[in-house]
This record gives sequence, C-alpha cells and structure tokens, in this order.
Amino acid sequence: MQYYVLIGPFESRFDVSKKISNCFEPLYGTRRTALISQSSEDGLKDGWRVASSLKMADERRLERLTSMLKRRGIILPAFEIYGGVSGLIDYGPVGAAILRRVTQNWLDHWMSQGDIVEIDSPTITPEAVLVASGHVGEFSDLMTECKACSSVFRADHLIEDEHPNADSLGAQEIDGLLGSGIACPSCEESAWTAAQPMNLMFQTSIGAMSSGRTAYMRPETAQGMFMLFPSLYRHFRQRLPFGAVQTGHGYRNEISPRQGMIRLREFNMAELEYFIDPQDPPVGDISKHNEIITLIPDPDGPHSGESRMSFGAALEAGIVRHPTVAWFLARTWDFLVGVGIDPARIRFRQHASTEMAHYAADCWDCEIHGEHGWVECVGIANRTCHDLENHETHSKARGLRAWRQFATPRKQVVERLAPNGAVIGPTFRNDAAAVVAALEALTELPDSLPFDLSLEDGRSVTINPDMVERREETANVSGEWFTPHVIEPAFGFDRIIWHILDHAYTEGEKEGEDYNHLSLAAGISSIDCVVLPLFDKGGMPELATEINTTINAVPRLRAQLDSSRSIGRRYARADEIGVPWALTVDHTSLEDGSVTVRRRDDQVQVRAFVDEVLEHLRNNSLDSLF
Repeated sequence: MQYYVLIGPFESRFDVSKKISNCFEPLYGTRRTALISQSSEDGLKDGWRVASSLKMADERRLERLTSMLKRRGIILPAFEIYGGVSGLIDYGPVGAAILRRVTQNWLDHWMSQGDIVEIDSPTITPEAVLVASGHVGEFSDLMTECKACSSVFRADHLIEDEHPNADSLGAQEIDGLLGSGIACPSCEESAWTAAQPMNLMFQTSIGAMSSGRTAYMRPETAQGMFMLFPSLYRHFRQRLPFGAVQTGHGYRNEISPRQGMIRLREFNMAELEYFIDPQDPPVGDISKHNEIITLIPDPDGPHSGESRMSFGAALEAGIVRHPTVAWFLARTWDFLVGVGIDPARIRFRQHASTEMAHYAADCWDCEIHGEHGWVECVGIANRTCHDLENHETHSKARGLRAWRQFATPRKQVVERLAPNGAVIGPTFRNDAAAVVAALEALTELPDSLPFDLSLEDGRSVTINPDMVERREETANVSGEWFTPHVIEPAFGFDRIIWHILDHAYTEGEKEGEDYNHLSLAAGISSIDCVVLPLFDKGGMPELATEINTTINAVPRLRAQLDSSRSIGRRYARADEIGVPWALTVDHTSLEDGSVTVRRRDDQVQVRAFVDEVLEHLRNNSLDSLF
C-alpha cells in the first residue's frame, strides 16, 4: 500500500481548500492522505490530481467490497428479483450470523454491569405515545423538491459539501446555500423549492376500517422502555440507578436513502435507557480508560475545537459535563473496539445547540470513519426527565416517578386535600375507599376544583369542591417523589456492522492472484471455524463430520463442514467471510486424532489434538497454540 503525507501550512489535516478537502477526507479511512503543497498554483494542482486518483481508487475498493459482501451472502439488496427497494437490505446467511453475534456481544457488554436488564416491546406504537414523546411534532427532516424534474431530497444532504455540519442548519440557511447553484443529482438543474419539514415516521392503523386507531412503526426502541418504567422500578426494588436495553427494528421513511447500509428505512438498532437520580448521578470508574480519544465539542460552546485526551481528562476539563455520560462514552469505546472497529477511526462529536434532538439536554455522537467518511453510529444523550414527565402528563398515569429518601427527616408545611367522608361515601359508595386513597397519594394538588382524579385501576372520577377541604399541615417528611433522568446510548447496528466489515476487509495477493479476507474480531465471525477433510475419501469425510458435530454441540460455538473443491479454494472462501480458524482432517488425523489448525490472518499452521482444539475454542484461546 502506498502512503502519502499531507504537507503545507495548514492548521489541521482538513484545513485545505474545499475541493481538496472533499477529495481528501474519504481517503483517511484507508490511512492514505494526499500529497498537497500550497507553495505554488502548480503544486496545488498536482496535489489535486494525486488526491483525485486516490479517491477513484477508493471508490473501486468500495465496489469490490460491496460485490464481495453480496457474493458471499453477507449483505444483499432486498427484493432484488423485483428490482429492489432503496433503503432496504437483506442479511444473508453469513450476514445474519454476524448481526446476531454483534447483538449478543452488545447485550452481554451492558448486562454484565449487573443493574441492566433486557426487555422486548412492540414495534407498532399508538399515536398517543409518540405525541407525548414529541415524535409526532418533531421527528422531521427538511425536504426540498427540484422544480425541473420533481425529484425530492433531504435538503441537508444536498449541501454537505458546502457546510461541515449541514444537518444543524435551519430552513433559511439551507435555502440560501441551495440558491448558490447546487445542482440536482437527477437532472443537474439548480432550481429548488423552499425547504420544508416532513415527518419521517411510517403511519399505520391498529384495528379495521373506521374503528382503527392511528399508530406508527416505532422510530426508536426507547419508548417501550419508558412505558415499562413502573415495572422496572418494582423489579429493581424501588432503587436507582438501573437500566433497560432493547434491540430490534426501527423505521424511518427516508426520502432519498443512500450509501448502502448507512441510511435505511428499516434498520437494526439497540438502545439503553439508564434511569438515574439527577441529584446523585452515578459515576463509573473511568480511571483505567487511558486511551487518548478525539473529541469535537459544541462549536458554540466554551471548549470549541478538536481535542485529544482521555475520557477522565475530558470530564475533569468540563468538555464532557455529566459524569454518567462520560462513563457511557468510555463503555461505548470499549464495545466498538471489542467488535473490531479500528480505534484510530473513532471520534466523539458533541451536538451543537441547533441540531440537538427535542428530548436532549446534551448529546455526543460516536462517529466512525470508513469508505463513506465520518458517520454517526452511536448517540449518547442526556434525555433528562423529558420522556417520563411528558408521558405522565399526557396519560395522567401514576407511577412514572421514583422516591428519594432524605438523610434525615425534614419538617415541611405540606398542603393536602382532606376527604369529606360525608360526601365522598354516598357519592362513590363501593369506590369511596379507592377515591380516598388516590386523594392521599396526590403529589401535586390541582390549582382549582372540580378536577379529574385518576384511581389506581386507571379509572377517572370528578372531585367537586364539597368533597374535599384544602389544608396545610406541618409534618416530618422522610423523602420526596421526583421524575428520574435518563442517559441513553443508542446504537445503529447496521452502520456499525458496515464499518466492522469495512475495517476488516483486507486486499492482498497470493501466488499472483487477488487474495482478500475479513479480519473479523473473535466472536464476531459468522462461524468459529471450518472443518475441512483433505480428501473426500478414506474415512476423512466421516471424521470431519464427527468433529463438526461435536463443535456445534457446544453452546455458542459454530463450525461448518466444507468439502467442495481444492483445499486452497476452501481456505480462501473461509478467509473471505472472516472465519478465524480452519481445522484440516488428513491421513494423520485418522491415525492419532490430531488436526491441522490454520490461523486466518497469517495463514500459519500448527498440529493439535481435537480435544485440545475444542477446549481452546471454548475459551477463545486458540492463539496460545501458535
């Protein structure tokens, strides 16, 4: 591989002319940079030509990678025999196994913390839930239409080369940039309608015909965990902090999906909602995280400009303001590196105030660099009490709060509504006790009477002025109810898997022919090893079948038998889909029960007995044989 060095009086590696930057940045993903000189106009032109040629080379790499993923049953176009559907993909046999293993790694990573559990909620969500969460009103992107050919595009996508953070811009700023001569990708004309917001949720209906209730395919998994907060609170014995995780499909009606797995209409996501007391936020131990990471704080904040430091230093300096957020940044780093993302191509970027989600007080994106440039793959957001508070208000449900115990009781003047039994008893009869209990449980009194009171069973009754008396009492108060805050790491699995494959894809040559492989991390490849009979005769197929069956009987271990074509071709097939180990059964195997163990990344081979190999596979320690 050829390496180029960026030279010149630049303040940073991306401080180049706009055209050269647009050509240069995608090259960083392959660790190649352009030789650019600002000493003369000719030097600038030479640098542009070098950068352009490298960009074309990278585009061909992307084509080869995409072709390989399709050929080997990893990532394929959905509904291809009907022409395909943009924004939808299939995971083939190999890809589905990788997705499953990444998902399991993610679940194990978070649930090992001990105070996090998994839930599973419906993908269809009633409209009322998403009205309360803000998605019905806020889950929108700015769209524009070409006046010449009527093609519709996300407006910020059209101006990405004109602004470093296009999705943070408002409609007027976008319209101004579109009016500067941005060409339509479909017809190359430059006439656009004003950018307008469009809600991106897929609408559906629960029930038949006119009786149906409006609903949406979920845009995120988070709301299911908020709905289950009362159950989770009971599960954890009414103690914070605790969390819930959920994996599964989310839906976003992208108008102009692009970049393969980067922008999809149906996507695999995984979210963690961690419920905390804002007065006592948990502080994870990040002292052992000494990695130097790249941070890009809010450009309008007090720490603007790129910084490189440890997570602990970022927290101490106030660049990361919330200790629990800092902990989740570090844990996100651990997960991504563990599944095979190149740590040199990870950075954390804080949202500017203009691009912050409606529910967030702060948000950091974990971005990964690859063939498509820097791509947001994880968002770590401080959602405060937005969701629980709004759901309590809209649903009028109780139970979306937590109890905070005071260190010592406090004397407080409290106001309460004292029930008038002489009126409540005859009015509500058998329900009188439930009404009294609901009145005594009120944490916030109504401003005026009459008002609607929610009972424990969900029913609502009207309380008139003659049914209660407003009183003030001095009492020893042992604690108070409050709405928990939420820290949320949200992962886009498809984007992460794309970058795992991108970073793992290695092109080379062997005996004069192209020889490519995926250097996938242990536990991420679709299978753990292939079992290869050297010849399809002489008892070797039978012994290979026996070994294959034995390995597959071990929980979480997967092997595959392959006896088709030459041994070299079989090695190549296994390498190309990222299988880390190959076990070859030969004549010696029939004599003493040993096999040849071949390592994918360097193709070194050693001899070992089957029982020994099996034990090392269980412990992920086969490298110790070499």
